[in-house]
Amino acid sequence: MEKWICIPCGYVYDPEVGDPDGGVEPGTAFEDIPDDWVCPVCGVDKSLFEMQ
Repeated sequence: MEKWICIPCGYVYDPEVGDPDGGVEPGTAFEDIPDDWVCPVCGVDKSLFEMQ
């Protein structure tokens, strides 16, 4: 699975880790994250992430 980086802050979403505090279980592909999910560091939406 590909990692995705938040352009504004540099946070890297790793599908193997997920974002448990944000309600995203480990093993969740970026494409499968709910559309209302936001970056846990800076709060931007998924549209500001790029595949690494």
